[in-house]
Amino acid sequence: MLSVYDGFFSGGARILHSDVVLGLREGGQHHRVLSVHGEVLREATRQTMRDDACYRSLTAAGVEVTSLGRTFGLSGVPAVDPGVFSGPELAETARAMAGADVVLSLKEQPLGLLNQGGLPRRPVIVCLHRSDPENQGGALAELKAAIADGTVVACVCCAESTREAYRAAGIPAELLHVIPNGVDLLRFRPDPARRLRTRDALGIPETAPVVVFAARYDAMKNVPLFLRAAHAWLRREPAGHVLMCGAGMTGDQPGLAADIREAFGDDTRLTERLHALGVRRDMETVYAASDVVALTSSWGEAAPLCLIEGMMCGAVPVATDVGDSALIVSGHGHLTPPDPDVIARAWTEAVAARTDLAPVLARSRERFSRTRMIASYADLIDRVHAQAMRPTAPEREPALPEPPLPDPL
Repeated sequence: MLSVYDGFFSGGARILHSDVVLGLREGGQHHRVLSVHGEVLREATRQTMRDDACYRSLTAAGVEVTSLGRTFGLSGVPAVDPGVFSGPELAETARAMAGADVVLSLKEQPLGLLNQGGLPRRPVIVCLHRSDPENQGGALAELKAAIADGTVVACVCCAESTREAYRAAGIPAELLHVIPNGVDLLRFRPDPARRLRTRDALGIPETAPVVVFAARYDAMKNVPLFLRAAHAWLRREPAGHVLMCGAGMTGDQPGLAADIREAFGDDTRLTERLHALGVRRDMETVYAASDVVALTSSWGEAAPLCLIEGMMCGAVPVATDVGDSALIVSGHGHLTPPDPDVIARAWTEAVAARTDLAPVLARSRERFSRTRMIASYADLIDRVHAQAMRPTAPEREPALPEPPLPDPL
């Protein structure tokens, strides 16, 4: 198996896919990963492949990870046409593909590379993790071209909303397979010891209500809406604390700093209970320390990993109605309109209901199991591989003309 990433940078899709690769490897498949980019500037954060948590987890497990070495967004580095690849880049890609039976493309962006002529023919499964195919630049066109060419033979949709969006965008329904996201239930679980330890490290009292927002600094996450809700909630809850995690979620990020000033105005005393933690590699401890996991996204989400991870650690989900959030939150938390005051009230209600909802969240664990997810991926890959190995029927040679009958005596 070969997985092709556009790059290693902070985001739920990369976390999820890397966990899929590790799970499939645990099941006996041999995997390697090829990354188009080796270093990027995203969310005002310089992110290198070798410092990435997913890269480290893959290589620690013995998965070979290589890169074409491209960069994106770095100051002083000339921009490279994303649709043009050099001879050495194509040779490296061909070597990686030659050793694979099936190729997984993490989202549709790597198809710009995989659609290049002269590469080995291998069946490609595209793993789709968003619900806005029309908002992905030229990626949708690359996906359609790869399907028409016969290169892409299946698409994994992490959510029902993903399948519906891509079907509406013209992708054949028979290629779209829904495999809902799942998480490691041994890692993501309620843990009183983690809860106390993390709160103590952050200076948060044991009984204080805590809301966590796990998202990169990106327009689709609607950070200004979240901050307006945080302002309203912190004014209402004098003991409350708000945690923000993800790329760009740091105090020295100019965009975030401006958003905080806009949302909080002169209430700077409230920002003392607003914790910008940046990228964390111990999200299970952050979720365990929280009472509510919040999502305020405006578009693009499919099956937000933060909601699932937070729920499995005992935090009550409160989300806007985007992607499959309604299906995930139903019966477990609150769905809200994009109104900061309504969101703040929902956070308060969620904190109050946390104890009563704990048994409900516990009963949902099997539904969000990583084991279930990995088994579904393995089944689809096996079917694709079996189809690729099936011999094609040979073309029938034209029938020879019957010999003429002998002349009657």
